[in-house]
Amino acid sequence: MTPPTTATRSYRWLALLLAVTGLVTDQATKYGMFRGLSDGTTRGESDVVPGWFKFTAEYNPATPHAEGFVGTLQLANGPVMPRVNYGALFGLGGEHTTTANLAFAGVSALAALGILVWVTRKGTRADGWLSAALGLILGGTVGNLYDRLVFGGVRDFLYFYKIDWPVFNVADCCLVVGAGMLLLHAFLMPTPVETPAPIKPIEPSPA
Repeated sequence: MTPPTTATRSYRWLALLLAVTGLVTDQATKYGMFRGLSDGTTRGESDVVPGWFKFTAEYNPATPHAEGFVGTLQLANGPVMPRVNYGALFGLGGEHTTTANLAFAGVSALAALGILVWVTRKGTRADGWLSAALGLILGGTVGNLYDRLVFGGVRDFLYFYKIDWPVFNVADCCLVVGAGMLLLHAFLMPTPVETPAPIKPIEPSPA
């Protein structure tokens, strides 16, 4: 069997692997942290690097759990509903609560569909760097979209309190790293040049 050439090699598996890994890691850490730090109060914390970085989870006891399947997913997070970020990265637009959450959920869904289409394009699946970037962005997008659909906002728990950096999560990390890779690809990676097919000489027609 002839091994695939550079022109036919596909990196869709890499995009899918990073997307699934990012999504699973994001949700596992969110559920683990919010459940593990809960003690029935409105906040749970655990210092990781004293004076610099900690895990922090805020809760909203006044918010009831939903009914049915969504309620089951919420209860897996702990006995008290989490306090969520309704906006985008770093709380952008979060003051509008439900409206912001619905708007960003719609944007996230469209972005995820767009990335899925992008990954399947011939030029994209042959580019390992681009596929990796899109896979990370897809994983982060779907991770936060899940939160918006199930909890009405995004759960954040990573906090660099020394510099008072806005609280974030693993999905945000995937989005930032993926976007950075995408920018590097756009400005630093050479654009592949297609080699034109050789022109066949015109054979004279028989007399």
